[in-house]
Formats: sequence, C-alpha cells, structure tokens
Amino acid sequence: MTFSAAPRPETLDAEAPRPRPQSLADLFISFTLLALQGFGGVLAVVQRELVERKRWLTQEEFIEDWAVAQIMPGPNVVNLSLMIGARYFGFAGAMTALAGMLALPLVLVILLALLHDRFAGNPAVVGALRGMAAVSAGLIAAAGLKMLPALKRSPIPGGWVAAIVVVGFALVALLHWPLPVVLFGLGGLGCVIAWRRLA
Repeated sequence: MTFSAAPRPETLDAEAPRPRPQSLADLFISFTLLALQGFGGVLAVVQRELVERKRWLTQEEFIEDWAVAQIMPGPNVVNLSLMIGARYFGFAGAMTALAGMLALPLVLVILLALLHDRFAGNPAVVGALRGMAAVSAGLIAAAGLKMLPALKRSPIPGGWVAAIVVVGFALVALLHWPLPVVLFGLGGLGCVIAWRRLA
C-alpha cells in the first residue's frame, strides 16, 4: 500500500485560480462601492479593496498600475478603473468600471454641492470639513506606508528610491513645482535607472 504525500500549501496557492471579477455586474457593483467609500482618502480605499480584500491585484501590480494612472490625464482612480476593467473584459469592462466609479457618486456629489451651498457658512460645517481633511491626509499616509514593502522588489537601488521620494516631496510640498514637471522629471529618471539596472 502506498500513500501519496499531501500537497504543500505553497503548491495549492500556486495552482489556485487568480481572483477576478465574475461578471460585468460584479465589476460595476465593486467599483460603485469603492467610489462610495472614497471620500478624500481614495488611495487608501482603492489599495485596501483591490489588493487586500478582492485580491484582483498584487501589491506590486497595484503600484505599477497606480503609477501609470498617476501620469495619465484625468483623475487617478478613474484611470485605474478603466485599466482594470479593460484587463478583464476589454472595452465593455472599461466602460462598466467607469460607470461604476461615476454614476452614483455623481448624484451624491450634486446633492452635497447643493447642501454645501446652503450651509457653507455654518461653523459646524466648516469644522467638520477641516476634520475630514485631516482624516484624508492620514489615510493617504497610511496607504503609502503599506506600499513601502513592495519597493524591496524594485530594480532601483534603495538609495535612489529614497532620494527620489525626498526630492519629489520637496519639489511639490515645499517649492510648489507643477506636478506634471515633477512626475515626468523624477519619473523619467526612475525609468532610466530601472532600465539600466535591468539591461
């Protein structure tokens, strides 16, 4: 009598099918729910939903796609939704993901704009908006810290990565350089360094 060895956990993980949207309806609902959570700190919400909960993207894939979405014209998360929808369902998926990102949030934004126009001078409303701005900044910082471990696999040496981060922060936050100039300047430098290392 022979006994076959039980499959190792890493083998099961390697053979397991990659999570993906089950249908266009699943894609639409997922991006609608994502958009409804994204008040201010949208980067943190997108990273948590797509990488940690749904696992449609790995951390490395998310960083790469987010970098592309960042340099393209238009809102980052809208660009990302188009890319993910197109990856799984082609043009129909891109349009479905875009509709999910914009349809219900557009209605809510119009309603909120009407309310804000009426109550903008209220001290309680002013204080609440300032508090939400602080929370949004914290969410974005937390998402950035969560993505740091993925940089270990970057072909760019750690010293260069740190230098690009510091210079980018200084140019945008302290010197108020235009964002496209910083993105294309430092992003181009990063591409050249990565290309030389990989070559």
